[in-house]
Amino acid sequence: MPIRADLPPEPEFAAPLEAARPSPDTLRLLALRRSTPVKALAEPGPSAEDLDAMLRLAMRVPDHRKLEPWRVLIIEGDARLKLGQILAAARKLRDPDVTDEKLAEEMQLPLRAPVILCVISSPVHDAKKTPVWEQQLSSGALCQNLLIASQAMGWAGVWITEDAAFDSHVHAALGMHGHEQVAGFIYLGTAKEQPTERQRPDVSAKATRWTG
Repeated sequence: MPIRADLPPEPEFAAPLEAARPSPDTLRLLALRRSTPVKALAEPGPSAEDLDAMLRLAMRVPDHRKLEPWRVLIIEGDARLKLGQILAAARKLRDPDVTDEKLAEEMQLPLRAPVILCVISSPVHDAKKTPVWEQQLSSGALCQNLLIASQAMGWAGVWITEDAAFDSHVHAALGMHGHEQVAGFIYLGTAKEQPTERQRPDVSAKATRWTG
């Protein structure tokens, strides 16, 4: 059974922190980290206490000028049913000829895991011109931190988008503003089957030393 991470207290503002902290456990987690396919997720999901801890960890991301250009919607319980209705309505608007069977499938999508964290990229106007792309990257870092923190706490998860992430009807129903985008839906729960390793990049093919 997953257990809540034993976290140190939040550091006070301007408190000195370690620039580096060797951690074999962290290296092992990163070396073996694997998302769990959403079809393999099941009850139970993280508790409110787990989610608070997870979000606290995830929000310690690079954030140029401390703009906090993201926010998170926690979707669980009956809210998933409401989201399913929204997804089906959006699908009908995109495709008026969609079958009832496909609409029923759409309504079931949020029920694939007990908890969904909708990470919203919410870039802010910055008088010093922090690029929007840089702010969006911070949202992506938050998504990745959620995956790492959840797995370290014993929960399985996966970061997905699907059509809903790009649908304006869904955006409006979630209370999003025109400048916002869904960075990802993080589905969290308990793995009912273990994932297997997938193909990984060849580092030598993707990383080269630039010498001028």
